[in-house]
Amino acid sequence: MEEVNVNEKIREIISYHKLSDRQFCVKIGINPSVLGSMFQKGTEPSAKVIKLTLNAFTDISADWLLRNKGPMLISDIKPDPNIERMERLVDTIATLQGTINEQMKTNQLLTEKLKKIEGELAMLKNERNVG
Repeated sequence: MEEVNVNEKIREIISYHKLSDRQFCVKIGINPSVLGSMFQKGTEPSAKVIKLTLNAFTDISADWLLRNKGPMLISDIKPDPNIERMERLVDTIATLQGTINEQMKTNQLLTEKLKKIEGELAMLKNERNVG
């Protein structure tokens, strides 16, 4: 994939929002000479300009602007279908763990009852043998 520099992407943002360079500068809060110099000299924008841009245009994806990954608009980012599947698996595991915990409690109660009954049975056998 061809690497697009950040200046070109800022041009895309300006174009997408149908702004003049001056309107863009006012919106993000920088002096128009900063943007003009950036475009004329081909220098990359400062971290401050990038931060101001992303704060002013909350619909723009930082991954798109900085890493050239994904679509320009956050609203166009499609969720990973594996995330939903993983969430369902986590829910299933949690449900099964709850079932296991309940079964362990039931087993413990039954074990205690069995010991009590065995003890009572042993006492009855002793009484029968003595008597």
